[in-house]
Amino acid sequence: MTVFKYFFITFLFLTGCSMHSKNLKTVDNVDISKFMGDWYVIAHIPAFIEKNAYNAIESYSLNEDGTIATTFTFNKGDFYGPAKKYEPKGFVISGTNNAEWGMQFLWPIKAQYKIVYLDSNYENTIVARDALDYVWLMSREKSIAEDKLKDFIEKIKAMGYNIDNLRMVPQQ
Repeated sequence: MTVFKYFFITFLFLTGCSMHSKNLKTVDNVDISKFMGDWYVIAHIPAFIEKNAYNAIESYSLNEDGTIATTFTFNKGDFYGPAKKYEPKGFVISGTNNAEWGMQFLWPIKAQYKIVYLDSNYENTIVARDALDYVWLMSREKSIAEDKLKDFIEKIKAMGYNIDNLRMVPQQ
């Protein structure tokens, strides 16, 4: 992919279409080692590159320098569509108890990434942005029970997101 395409994708990801902004509260603390690993994207208000994602998985691993190696994989368009892979780098924002990151697709720009919900077992999480443009509900499992899913959607709505834009990500 050319540098221009990376810049364009990053620009679209960072600017979004939302005119809303809120100072979302993050969780109090994230044990970064427990947060590492694979997370299935259950639902999202997608960024440009994710609009037709199937089987979306966000994977994290801690680098020796404290940055977070991130791999986002999915199939484009359907379960058997072309495999896509993006590898932004995460940077924990100092003083946030590991709950806020900058996600860098292209140097020097870092997109906001706030962990606003995380259950005590590190099984489900919601990642959001103050701009209320993108949100991700993720789980260690490929699906979430319907009653829990409704509760998570209500949490996302209560943050100020327009849940009409929420897309369920097909997982197989």
